[in-house]
Amino acid sequence: MKIAISGKGGVGKTLLAAFLSQTFADSGFSVIAIDADPDANLAATLGFPEPDKITPLSEMEDLIEERVGVRPGASGSFFSLNPRVDDLPESYSVKRDGIRLMVMGRIKRGGTGCYCPEGALLQALLKHLLLQRNEVVIMDMEAGIEHLSRGTTRAVDKLIIVVEPGRRSIETARTIIELAQDIGLKSIAAVGNKIRTESDKQFIESSLPGLEILGYISHNPAITEADLANHSLFNSSPQTVQEVHSIFKKLLSTSQQKVKSS
Repeated sequence: MKIAISGKGGVGKTLLAAFLSQTFADSGFSVIAIDADPDANLAATLGFPEPDKITPLSEMEDLIEERVGVRPGASGSFFSLNPRVDDLPESYSVKRDGIRLMVMGRIKRGGTGCYCPEGALLQALLKHLLLQRNEVVIMDMEAGIEHLSRGTTRAVDKLIIVVEPGRRSIETARTIIELAQDIGLKSIAAVGNKIRTESDKQFIESSLPGLEILGYISHNPAITEADLANHSLFNSSPQTVQEVHSIFKKLLSTSQQKVKSS
């Protein structure tokens, strides 16, 4: 399965990406977790040691120059848009508890277009991961879908938009849906997070009519307390683990139906 996770900043994208990655890994799947959010927190949420010491691929200037032929920041130079990337998942990832993590970094710099050396490498890598790898790929994105293209959307089994019961979160979700549909991505669903009451669920469902809801994650102070104390998030809240496992089972069911229909 190939899963992309997006939504407004602060709604819990990274939490869902981490818990889903761990759930798939614990169920025997080979998992590649991709941190494609410039505010990279997936390594820490997954419990990787010394997450601040993981260098994003977009900052590996020697590697970028080796693969695309141009060093980041160079202007007016030709570079390869199809560099070799098949060895990067093994060589430039960190692994823990059955999860291989890759930190992408920014796909483009402020004020530049997407055709930059680091962007070319990251796009080629993402295309390889989505189209040519057999692992479960779970991608934690920023509030948008700029890492996806028309060429890779056909490989995405599900775009999950994380929403919380709030107007700004819903507005961001609607924008993401429009952007996704513009590039032909049709398999879109939502997960509600920070749920306190049934009325929170009803608000999300009424605000996003017709959108598949994969499940809900309850507001849980234990998660925040564990994060502040640098304790394992997965051991801090059995309820969250159970709620994400229900989402996991629904994703598996959808995937099996897709295979049967094809």
